[in-house]
Amino acid sequence: MVDARSEAGLELDTTQRIIESLSNVCTRAVLFSLTGAPKDATMVSDEAGISLSTAYKSLSILEELGLVEVSRFVISPEGKKVKQYRSRVSKVEITMEGPEPVLSLRPNARLPE
Repeated sequence: MVDARSEAGLELDTTQRIIESLSNVCTRAVLFSLTGAPKDATMVSDEAGISLSTAYKSLSILEELGLVEVSRFVISPEGKKVKQYRSRVSKVEITMEGPEPVLSLRPNARLPE
């Protein structure tokens, strides 16, 4: 499949990038798993039923788009510094109004520390 962005030499705007990212079932599963308590990548991977590398890739994409953030760092039993992530949104709504989609994001009211 040819990537329309590279073919046209255009960058997608943030709305389009979010819509494109959320069309991926793994990325959606990662976002859904983070709407409650903060979790590390291993917890997300286990809960979503995806590989750890897929979880990290999805987390990176979602963090870049501003949909998830690092909530805190914890020290694992092995002494490693581990990121815990949380969703910054509780609802994503995409509607078609005119030629362009409209993206509505509801902030996550349950942002535990």
